Amino acid sequence: MGVMKITGALTGLILFASFAEAADKPKICFVYPGLKGDGGWSESQERGRQEVERQFGGQIETSFTESVAEGAAAIPVFDRLAASGCNMIFATAFGYMDAVLAAAAKYPAVRFEHLAGFKTTRNVAVYNARFYEARFLTGRIAARMSKSGQAAYIAPFPIPEVMQGINAFELGAQSVDPRFKTKVYWTGSWFDPDKEAKAARAAAADGMDIVTQQTDSTAPMQVAETGNLRAFGYGADLSRIGQLAQLTAIVYNWGAYDVARVKAYLEGSWAGEVNWDGLSTGIITMAPYRNMPADVAKFAQSSEQKIANGSLQPFHGPVRTQASKTWLKKNETAADSVLLSMDFFVLGVIGDIPKTAQ
Repeated sequence: MGVMKITGALTGLILFASFAEAADKPKICFVYPGLKGDGGWSESQERGRQEVERQFGGQIETSFTESVAEGAAAIPVFDRLAASGCNMIFATAFGYMDAVLAAAAKYPAVRFEHLAGFKTTRNVAVYNARFYEARFLTGRIAARMSKSGQAAYIAPFPIPEVMQGINAFELGAQSVDPRFKTKVYWTGSWFDPDKEAKAARAAAADGMDIVTQQTDSTAPMQVAETGNLRAFGYGADLSRIGQLAQLTAIVYNWGAYDVARVKAYLEGSWAGEVNWDGLSTGIITMAPYRNMPADVAKFAQSSEQKIANGSLQPFHGPVRTQASKTWLKKNETAADSVLLSMDFFVLGVIGDIPKTAQ
């Protein structure tokens, strides 16, 4: 009996130790605005989470919460995650900003990474990719490929990141064809296949032969494929859908950033800071150049290299606003602080800016 009691006690200690070890593992949590398999933004975030798991294995635990609406609805979600033991939370949408800041104030020991945000605190870091670099590149390609001299830009909300993208695309196109025009089609949503498809069809009816998007569904590419349009994928290589339509795609690679920040947390060097990288770091890459003549593909590759090494700057003067006022003088380059508050169109963009943002 004594042996059995000792054995039972040892077994209990071993089990307790195992549970304690599991409880001591840092918990890294991710919050997505859409479904993890949406084929776009949220799926790219999920790939980042999976990369964190591959890199750190049994050192950590990860979890994800999907389809979390932006705005006030996100507040209880972040409170719950912070209270439930998440040591680090990746908030992967601009509209989570208020919820992140509120939770961070209540739970100062939790580290927050807010994608596309612009407010930092001791325990809130913000990060993003310089998508506008890739937008400038796709604008240059569009100007070489378009027969109509105009393209459609399907956009969600007029936040600075989106305004950067629209303006960079137009400026890239102008660098090849000064007469090129970009018409904006607002959807009022990051992910709404019906609205995105409707916008793409409207663009075709308006005579556009190039479609680009800053929304998350594959609907615009599907419309382009069946409507004899050319298009640029966003978030992932959509050539499987746009076999004839896709010229290239802006591909996210969040995994490298996520891994680096988790590593910093584990090593004790994490800080609330701003990180904004582009083509030079690989946080965004371009899908293969296809459905274009060889000389255009070569031009695209050369342009990509120049943007990555800094010799080709998307926001470099002279540049005028849509109202024809000077924004950047000759040889003047826009500062990051200016880009991060961008709220206007450059000359050549067609469309109005909605009165209210997300």
